[in-house]
Amino acid sequence: MKPLTRPPRLAPGARVAVVAPSGPVPEERLHAGLDVLRGWDLDPVVAPHVLDRHAAFDYLAGTDADRAADLQTAWCDPSVDAVLCARGGYGVQRMADLLDWEVMRAAGPKVLVGFSDITALHEAFATRLGLVTLHGPMAAGIDFLKNARAQEHLKATLFAPETVRVIASGGTPLAPGRARGVTLGGCLCLLAAEVGSPHARASARGGLLCLEDVGEETYRLDRYLTQLLRAGLLDGVRGILLGSWHACEPYERLRPMLADRLGGLGVPVVEDFGFGHCEGALTIPFGVTAELDADAGTLTLDAPALR
Repeated sequence: MKPLTRPPRLAPGARVAVVAPSGPVPEERLHAGLDVLRGWDLDPVVAPHVLDRHAAFDYLAGTDADRAADLQTAWCDPSVDAVLCARGGYGVQRMADLLDWEVMRAAGPKVLVGFSDITALHEAFATRLGLVTLHGPMAAGIDFLKNARAQEHLKATLFAPETVRVIASGGTPLAPGRARGVTLGGCLCLLAAEVGSPHARASARGGLLCLEDVGEETYRLDRYLTQLLRAGLLDGVRGILLGSWHACEPYERLRPMLADRLGGLGVPVVEDFGFGHCEGALTIPFGVTAELDADAGTLTLDAPALR
């Protein structure tokens, strides 16, 4: 697996577009997030359909076509320096095939930020555009609005990425050791759901795979991991970073399953790495070469996430 193209970092005054490719966005949280971005001396613009609600399916932020159009228009606007997702939920997979990837590739590199359902976009931006993306807090997310660590780590990654070359989580080894590879991953259930889709990777070979999820019972997480194993996605993976498992079963029940499913890979695995659906979530760049030290709980990037 090769490292991907790094987009330019942001500078004060940069224009950032906020889009809602997945679930509906609470208006008050959107406005609060815009205030945070303005406080960073950014110029946020809201895509036309961010506050839409689908007429039939209330779990979607408007129609598939409108959500796709918002994302593509923002990405292809030369005045926009970054695209920030407002929230996750569900819906990216419904609209991903409506995007014109050739047109988006021609628009050139810029920053994409999001997590959870945005995992499907991280995969597509890697396979279709060859770009580094940021797995990080979203503009209308509660953690982004309320947590200083989440805000400051994302801000540093966007404006001064050389200051966060070492991501120190305080995590502990589920399987000890060090490994080098290219970062990828996201929400476990989305990675499992992406298997066989047009935008998904066939393998994490040569990669450092980041996994997290929310609100899932242990047997379902077992099923997702088993699906990835059976599909060959984990063949040749170099190391694994486990993030948060918020609203899942107690970790003492979850941990033995993770050890059972991942221990046979013979690679370093670090747990509690502090990304995903957790308080103070760290921003993890996907598509960069890095070294994982499971014993120290650190991820050291070969180069800053953004150039």
